[in-house]
Amino acid sequence: MTATHDVIVVGAGIAGASAAAEIAAHRRVVVLEAEERPGVHSTGRSAALWILNYGPADVRALSAASRPFLEGPPQGFAAHALVAPRAVLFVAPEGQEAALAAMMAEGQGLEELSPAAARALVPVLRADYARAAAIERDGLDLDVAAIHQGYLRLLRTRGGEVRLDARAGRVARTGGLWQVDLGGGEVLAAPVLVNAAGAWGDELAEAAGVAPIGLRPLRRTACIVDGPAIDGFPGWPLMGDAAHSWYCRPEARTKLLVSPADETPSAPCDAQPEEIDVALGIDRMQVALDIPVRRVEHRWAGLRTFTPDGSLAIGWDAKAEGFFWLAGQGGYGIQTAPAAARLAASLVLGRDPDREPGLSGIARRTDPARFHSQSSGRRAAGWGSAH
Repeated sequence: MTATHDVIVVGAGIAGASAAAEIAAHRRVVVLEAEERPGVHSTGRSAALWILNYGPADVRALSAASRPFLEGPPQGFAAHALVAPRAVLFVAPEGQEAALAAMMAEGQGLEELSPAAARALVPVLRADYARAAAIERDGLDLDVAAIHQGYLRLLRTRGGEVRLDARAGRVARTGGLWQVDLGGGEVLAAPVLVNAAGAWGDELAEAAGVAPIGLRPLRRTACIVDGPAIDGFPGWPLMGDAAHSWYCRPEARTKLLVSPADETPSAPCDAQPEEIDVALGIDRMQVALDIPVRRVEHRWAGLRTFTPDGSLAIGWDAKAEGFFWLAGQGGYGIQTAPAAARLAASLVLGRDPDREPGLSGIARRTDPARFHSQSSGRRAAGWGSAH
């Protein structure tokens, strides 16, 4: 029982769903998701914002190229707006002034604020905490569920298929096709296999006999507490320190999302919050903000998976024919998804991504071949330029 497709995508989170939707406009695509529903792990636990001054150069470029789509998606993509304005306020306590200065020097559109101006925006900011501050005024709240579901809907509209509870077993390349055994005698085959398996990306590669690239799943914790009963609270900026050791933002008008911005190494798993991390996030927030916390309403954790150098891995494997990496999104997967999906689709379809709006030069930065410096003879077999 072997079904043949043009492209198999493993992973139905935001990376796999968005790339599959773009590819499905031109090829027969099937997406395999090991869980009962798409986006159970990183995507479904993301508290995403669009922040231009976030991440390495390739991430910032993809974020910038994604904004037009997020602000004006295709008709029918979603029933309501995908974004809402949310400024981002960075504050520097004593000892973090240099970190803030470096952020200002490297970033775009960051405006320096006096500590008094920062307190005017966030009245509960303790007077003795901030020595310096900066603001990115054009950040955006992102409706993660609407973006993810919009791509899944677009994929299906274009004839693509999503298979749930479809855990890849044996994976091998035979006769020019990647063959994925789903058990029960069912095998899917395609010339191109897209690895969008998130924290499990290296495990999928090893199962396919492909050298891993050194992905690092890191646990991030967040919780929801009551916000202050102050007029204007829902419109406060997201706020955090220049060292990225905590952040918080208004949530659902009366609540406050708090995170210690932890990055705890983890094996690929269904991540769960640790009480110490929840307490640490609240403590760091309260050092900066005069907000009492009487109870924690909800807590969760998710895995943010990074490559060894922190940039994304989008491109053909250095040696394995037809094996395509779409990995290492870290904490940037939602805000980069539209442009990253276009980049992946261009490469899979054998097109020149440098001709795509906003994508010039990015493919060279995200090429996973950089993790196998001694590798040569990169093979992008599947479609090639003729297609």
